[in-house]
Amino acid sequence: MKELPPQYLPQDVEKRIYEQWMTAKIFEASETHKKSYTILMPPPNVTGVLHIGHALTCTLEDVLTRWKRMLGFNALWLPGTDHAGIATQMVVERKLFSEEKKSRHDLGREEFLKRVWQWKEESQTTIHSQIKMLGSSVDWTRLRFTLDDQASRAVRECFVRLFHENLIYRDEAMISWCPRCRTALSDLEVKFGERKGKLWHIRYALKGDAKKFLVVATTRPETLLGDTAVAVHPDDKRYKEFHGKTVVLPLMGREIPVICDEYVDKEFGTGALKITPGHDPNDYAIGKKHKLPILTLFDDGARINEVGGIYKGLSREKGRDTIVEDLKKAGLFEKEQDHSSNVGACDRCQTVVEPRVSRQWFVKAEVLAAPAIKAVEDKRIRIVPEEWEKTYFNWMRNIRPWCISRQLWWGHRIPVWYCGSCSHVMSATETPKACDKCRGTALTQDEDVLDTWFSSGLWPLSTLGWPDETEDLKRFYPSDVMETGFDILFFWVARMVMLGMHFKKEIPFHTVYLHPMVRDEFGQKMSKTKGNVKDPLEIIHTKGADALRFTLCAMAVHGRDVLLSDARIEGYRNFVNKLWNATRFVIMHFGDVTRSNVRLTDPVNGWILTRLNETKREMNAQLEQFRFDEAATTLYHFVWNDYCDYFIEFIKRKGEIDSRKGLKDSTALEVLEEILRLAHPIIPFVTEELWSHLPLKSDAKCVAVAQYPVKPLIGDFPEAQAQVGKMIEVMNAVRRVRGENNVANNQTVEVRVFAEEKVKAVFRPLMDCLADVTGASRLTLLDPSEELAFANEKLAVVGSMNIRVALPQGVGGDAAGDALRELQEARAALKKVTELLGRAGFADKAPAAVVLKEREKEQMLRVRIEQLEKTTGK
Repeated sequence: MKELPPQYLPQDVEKRIYEQWMTAKIFEASETHKKSYTILMPPPNVTGVLHIGHALTCTLEDVLTRWKRMLGFNALWLPGTDHAGIATQMVVERKLFSEEKKSRHDLGREEFLKRVWQWKEESQTTIHSQIKMLGSSVDWTRLRFTLDDQASRAVRECFVRLFHENLIYRDEAMISWCPRCRTALSDLEVKFGERKGKLWHIRYALKGDAKKFLVVATTRPETLLGDTAVAVHPDDKRYKEFHGKTVVLPLMGREIPVICDEYVDKEFGTGALKITPGHDPNDYAIGKKHKLPILTLFDDGARINEVGGIYKGLSREKGRDTIVEDLKKAGLFEKEQDHSSNVGACDRCQTVVEPRVSRQWFVKAEVLAAPAIKAVEDKRIRIVPEEWEKTYFNWMRNIRPWCISRQLWWGHRIPVWYCGSCSHVMSATETPKACDKCRGTALTQDEDVLDTWFSSGLWPLSTLGWPDETEDLKRFYPSDVMETGFDILFFWVARMVMLGMHFKKEIPFHTVYLHPMVRDEFGQKMSKTKGNVKDPLEIIHTKGADALRFTLCAMAVHGRDVLLSDARIEGYRNFVNKLWNATRFVIMHFGDVTRSNVRLTDPVNGWILTRLNETKREMNAQLEQFRFDEAATTLYHFVWNDYCDYFIEFIKRKGEIDSRKGLKDSTALEVLEEILRLAHPIIPFVTEELWSHLPLKSDAKCVAVAQYPVKPLIGDFPEAQAQVGKMIEVMNAVRRVRGENNVANNQTVEVRVFAEEKVKAVFRPLMDCLADVTGASRLTLLDPSEELAFANEKLAVVGSMNIRVALPQGVGGDAAGDALRELQEARAALKKVTELLGRAGFADKAPAAVVLKEREKEQMLRVRIEQLEKTTGK
């Protein structure tokens, strides 16, 4: 058996352990008749390196996969990356300009795409390396990319089918345009936020009477160049005389009608609304209704075009300033006032988008949405946390046509061809050689590419071989869990449901788990400008992957952000080291034990085995409910408190350790083995390394494929649990007194425990053990009627027990004062618990375990207060 080094050094272990797993092919989903368990990794964008959010994703998905694999499932965690159309093209364009001062147009489409593929290879290699550093047990033999050949086949098949089902169509419509990315955007790719601006009041002169004006209030004076009407509410008496009249467009001299429409808000601005159908969604709807001309005022870069006359070539911002100045000079400007409005920006580059009418490809999303809504309504798909269902329904029930065409070069090119001979439009999975209508060969493919979420939406299908009916598709579809961030519930999750339901007539996954956002310790969003970014790779290099993983698990609370701090990570690194040191101790003393030999007559053994069984039940139930934080906390307390602080302390007493070694008692080893199994999904590296040093290891050379603990190792021992539980209560009380009074470890104390006979009887057999672990020179059990104080003491109250600790000479004490303070604290704590339990909705909405814990706390506090009141007479 190898000797366990005195210190755990992750940098010496993690890479070696991962290579061992890879060599053993542990992560590969086998073609067996085992029940499958499938998770598809949300593919990271090939735009750079992984961030802390990816670390959270990988950690939680790996915990679930390793747990299920150890439970005996044929577990598949399928990895991949996303080509990320706009995002990746932007990165490469910036790099090209920075290094060569060239644009993509200077290179041409073919050469530019070669550069993007080069970038993809470099970025993907880096990402794969980082995924391995996190310990992710993905099946690398099934690696996928959203622009690989299989994905391309699936995308074309999907598009062509939807095209022939008339669910994909091309139309002129109002869309959001990004002037920086030079492409159309879907509604979801536009992020709205409030921005401070102005409300300008402009005079539109009545035709034939230059002294009469209709004053219009607008937040965008530059768009008046494209106005085709002014609208007023039909019931607004102020403008009755303007009904059916014509006004002259300021600066342009063009005549436009005054129309009546109930859409106009009489209370906003002046109650008169300039109508620019080419650059405002609401104006576009009004324009269509009243059959107004639709003028496109801006070019692809949002500069004014020839429609703007003398203002041609000006940007939106420069055009606004110039037009306002010219309005003032012409006497057509009335006033301006501060005003905040909701402005949309490109989600990728934060450029203010320009609403414009454009010819684009759309999906009839409302048709696809109906089955996707029903799948969540009838609980075939479960969303966790459940409160996100309401948001899902709200968006899906109000879904608009999905704009899927992008004016980019990087991505899936739209599989549509136009015939130059007869203008026929056709869509096919393979490049056609001739027009299927006139047989002409002058065919031109559409220049645009598809929205990146179109291919991502097919991820559950394309990764498993669709459109072919592959064995993987039969075995692993639908997947079990789709774990991702709440911010892409609509971008991605909803679209996977829509496309999966349409093409497979079956849900793509059973559960959607939406993890929280990772922020800094103060709740601030991480950003380079704030300097608060936590680099997962730096954390791994300095603290180890297991410390990071445990931290992320422990803080992944439903509905709350993960507030990541160095102190937390350091604390969980200490946990890893604690487990390492405990294993060293156990192997040092029991490393020669080669067979099971648990002494069931020992109450300490019975207690730790019972606590182990409770921990197994709790952790399995918590992981089943995606309560990663609770599972990590349960593990932490069992290992740190029960096993290390109590059990090992009990068994390493003088004489006890020799007795156990002589009897070859295997309890310490067997519980440790179970701990390594329990902990492995959360902290895989250290547990695998420690596993290799254990002498027993009854069923597996690697803990990664060992059976996950579910059944009791032997059974529960309630009597032993009660005995040792009482001993721990007294031990903690005495230790607390020693600590608060700075009693040195080499100083002894005398302890008197006053309790009812039934309580004393419980832990009377453990008196010697209790005296040893509390550093008591003498420990006496007495009846409450015999209560007698020491001259120099501290009083501790535990339940119905009074514990008096005689302090060494020179250490002061005030037992009466301590008891009064204890009573005040207990009353305050009881008030707080009572208020919590009485709070409206707490008992119904909080988890049952939480409510039970608070009620138990309330009962314990009442008992404690009653005892303190007797002691103090207060």
